[in-house]
Amino acid sequence: MRARPSRQALLYLGVVLTCGVLLFPIYWLVITALSPADSLHHLPPKFWPDVPQWGIFREIIEQRPIPLWLGNSILAALGSVGISMFVSVFAGYSLSRFRLRGGPSLGLFILTAKMLPATLLVIPLFGIFRQLGLIGSLWSIILAHATLIVPFSTWMLKGYFDTIPRELEQAAMVDGCSPLGAMFRVILPVATPGLAATALYGFVLSWSDYAYARTFLTNAQTNWTANLGITTMKGEYITNWNQISAAAVLVALPIIVIYLFLERHLVGGLTAGAEK
Repeated sequence: MRARPSRQALLYLGVVLTCGVLLFPIYWLVITALSPADSLHHLPPKFWPDVPQWGIFREIIEQRPIPLWLGNSILAALGSVGISMFVSVFAGYSLSRFRLRGGPSLGLFILTAKMLPATLLVIPLFGIFRQLGLIGSLWSIILAHATLIVPFSTWMLKGYFDTIPRELEQAAMVDGCSPLGAMFRVILPVATPGLAATALYGFVLSWSDYAYARTFLTNAQTNWTANLGITTMKGEYITNWNQISAAAVLVALPIIVIYLFLERHLVGGLTAGAEK
């Protein structure tokens, strides 16, 4: 049955309004970056600058080590995602396939760890990393981010593995695969959308962190991540918000590019459970 024109129009209107609300902060961030500093406080505000300052991006790259900060953020995110996915795949598969004594309690304990706020873990992690001599190293950020990513990733992958029929593994083992071989050769290729969605979630979580970076990294700019570096651009007496906005645009670009390339895997990973 075809939808009524009025109902369809309301649906499109709701989509347009939702997209406008979600995208307007990003649009305003770009406008702030392209506007001259002396025009940012004028009322009424302008929704497009008279003369866009496209050179602001080159200016902040020359004045600040933005590429170095972005590189540190990428290394920290990739490292934490790699460690988290390695642990979460085995943990989620075990919770999904094996009947372990205390398995439900163990799964609930892992989920409870996700409920703990990051600020609650800063003090014990700082003590551990100081004993290991990791304060000021990117390894402290990688390991700290992994503690945030693993609990949710484990439960997300467990739910995805639950949707994959056990008969696939049984057929593989009949053909001569070991249980571990069946997981690597059969289950993981089928679970590619779920793995991509989980990895993307972990990457975004690591990329957006500030609290751990501010606590564990030293004052040396060579170790800073992008989010930590941007906060240092605020001056004591004068703050150039157009430069900060331009830096924020550059920091957001990698996430936007990743979403554009992995969007189909992300949607497939989030909806495949219902399809199966």
